[in-house]
Amino acid sequence: MKDSISRLPVKRAYLVTMAVIALLIAATIGAKNLYFRGDYSIFFDGDNPQLQAFNTIQDTFSKTDNISFVIAPRDRHVFTPETLILLRNLTNDSWQIPFSSRVDSLANFQHTEAVEDDLLVEDLLLEDYPLDQARVNKVKTIALQEPLLRDALISAKGDVAVVNVTLQMPKVDETAEITKVTNFSQALLDKYRAEYPDVDFYQAGIVAMNRTFMDMAQQDSSTLVPAMVLIVLVFLTLMLRTFTAVLATLIVIIGSVTATMGISGWAGMFLSTATVNVPTLVLTLAVADCVHVIATMRQGMQRGMRKQDAIHYSITLNAIPVLITSATTAIGFLMMNASDSPILRDLGNLSALGIMIACFLSVSLLPALLTILPMRAPAIQPEGQSGWTNKLGNLVVQHRKIILPLSIVVLAGSSLLLPRNVVNDEPVKYFGTNSEFRQAADFMADNISGMTSVSIAIHSGQPQGIADPSFLKILRDFTDWLRIQPETDHVASLSDVFKRLNKNMHGDDSHWYRLPEDRALAAQYLLLYEMSLPYGLDLNNQLNVDKSSVKLTLTTKNIGSKELVAMEARIYDWFAGNAPGYRVTASSPNLMFAHIGETNMASMLGTLPVTLVLISALMIFALRSLRLGVISLIPNIAPAAIGFGIWSLWSGEINLGLSVVVTMTLGIVVDDAVHFLSKYQIARKEGRNAEEAVRYAFNTVGRALWITTVVLVAGFMVLASSSFRLNSDLGQLSALIIFIALVVDFLMLPTMLMLFDRKPVSQGDAETASPDNKLTNTNHPITQ
Repeated sequence: MKDSISRLPVKRAYLVTMAVIALLIAATIGAKNLYFRGDYSIFFDGDNPQLQAFNTIQDTFSKTDNISFVIAPRDRHVFTPETLILLRNLTNDSWQIPFSSRVDSLANFQHTEAVEDDLLVEDLLLEDYPLDQARVNKVKTIALQEPLLRDALISAKGDVAVVNVTLQMPKVDETAEITKVTNFSQALLDKYRAEYPDVDFYQAGIVAMNRTFMDMAQQDSSTLVPAMVLIVLVFLTLMLRTFTAVLATLIVIIGSVTATMGISGWAGMFLSTATVNVPTLVLTLAVADCVHVIATMRQGMQRGMRKQDAIHYSITLNAIPVLITSATTAIGFLMMNASDSPILRDLGNLSALGIMIACFLSVSLLPALLTILPMRAPAIQPEGQSGWTNKLGNLVVQHRKIILPLSIVVLAGSSLLLPRNVVNDEPVKYFGTNSEFRQAADFMADNISGMTSVSIAIHSGQPQGIADPSFLKILRDFTDWLRIQPETDHVASLSDVFKRLNKNMHGDDSHWYRLPEDRALAAQYLLLYEMSLPYGLDLNNQLNVDKSSVKLTLTTKNIGSKELVAMEARIYDWFAGNAPGYRVTASSPNLMFAHIGETNMASMLGTLPVTLVLISALMIFALRSLRLGVISLIPNIAPAAIGFGIWSLWSGEINLGLSVVVTMTLGIVVDDAVHFLSKYQIARKEGRNAEEAVRYAFNTVGRALWITTVVLVAGFMVLASSSFRLNSDLGQLSALIIFIALVVDFLMLPTMLMLFDRKPVSQGDAETASPDNKLTNTNHPITQ
């Protein structure tokens, strides 16, 4: 029965090909349902505590989605009539941006001052006033002294200004909405760039970051996949030296990719910044299965077998190892379901699906295509000819007493370096320096303030509670404390408004620039001020409806997640020690990203033992050897340990993308070990000692492992070329670990086998070796 199934793709090649292609077409049709999302919220679950806190703040106050225009005159002077007119015009035009609900800038800042017994509230750059030198000087003095403006909408040096547009997007089709907003804002900037060639303009803000996420993903999908296909074709053609086999492989990997994406479409999934990489991963991993089947077939033909017999022989010998490697790799990807990020879970699930589809196609469609397609038989290899894999095997056997201790030293040294790695996410640095958004963020950080912000809601617990003098004192003290923190660039606080109003209502006497001490008076000041504010510039972004809560906005330098989480902890500690009676909530997209990297790494490490147990159990079951299963544990763990040790010297920062590398690559790493151990075990069952079995394994599978590793490393290095750091870091470290896995399996694994697998195989085992296995001695057709 087993033999008839393995012969089916050869005997019924046309039938199998048509049936499988029909299934692939049916699956691929689902791709029409795919759509793309690039907003930051897709990184977080609905029950993510930081996301819930952020949504609560946005529901209580106004939303904080924004796009910012940074204006930098090349003469380094904002306070000139020309630039101030530019600011005023851009502020007015920014109201036309789709979904805009508020525009804040130096031009429309609601300046207050006393005029006899009245409170005057008006735009700082009101068009009624001519911009003569006296007016410009007054505007400059007010702007550079106002805490709500300085380091937020105007730099302390007066050389850079910002127009900030708050957006209330309906969030029905976020991709379309983001595209609509950014296209309009880009056209607006292009207009002003043409009118003001001596002024530099930049575009920043959360919506601009979302658009950059989208652009990076679409750029990767349009460049990385074609590049990977080209690299695979080149490498396979050079290494396999047969065009028809490469064509069959190409059909298999394209079928694997399209079926995977089609099934995801049938399942109602969407493409994201992470899942656009699924085609690259599936394409790369599918090659490994095909290489083993083709290499074994060609080796059989090289030793004189007919093509059909060589194909059947290859499937018989490789079906179980291919299934094991595919299953273990899929298990590694499925363990990404422990991730706290939905799109990383989608990446794991789709990659696992693609791997199993590729496994099925490599033992069904591939042999059928190899049977149908014409193929020239390779030259007969003379017996006894020695290749580089044989030489390497001999070298490892001869120097095993040196190689094993050195391997242990390298592993131990790398393990000692592991603590140097720290989880640290900086969303701004996800993008390459050639990205316009990254350039805008870096320019803002260098000249005015960082883009890292945190919304802090303080709840008084009673209606109109914000006017209570005790609450205002806490608000003032907390604001003052925030401003002296080393990470802080700016704090927008209502306490500054109360101080300014109190001064205004006392004839603009600077001695009265302090908080009102009477609750009724504070409430009256606030009411008078709110009634004077124009539509769209009210205090809804700082106050809730019943005046029981107030929101501060903290802007920090572009710090990493570690520093931001520490800052958040200090905020909660301050309230615990100074105002335990008030409830406080802190959140923002930056803080959400800061937390998810740490929680993701913790969850991944938590599932690592489970992954190891599952993979080891599968290997023990497949190899039917507890000893070999246990021996394989160290070579399976060592590549990640060594890889992360080297990474600590290269970078030392673990971001959201790298937090899944351990579980993701573990299954891939097992591929080499499974194929090496399966061939080693065949030789042991034939009665050979450990040294001879190691030589046999090198001879039969060494070249195939080299080819698959080269292709896998090339595939991940294509991913490493991405300008999106989550992808590039993932590609770099994965390629490093996969290459180290080959080195470990060529050096450490065989020396461990020769040390710990000294027990002779019983005569019964040798006699019961299958006829197929007995054909695999070095004088008969063998796998490669």
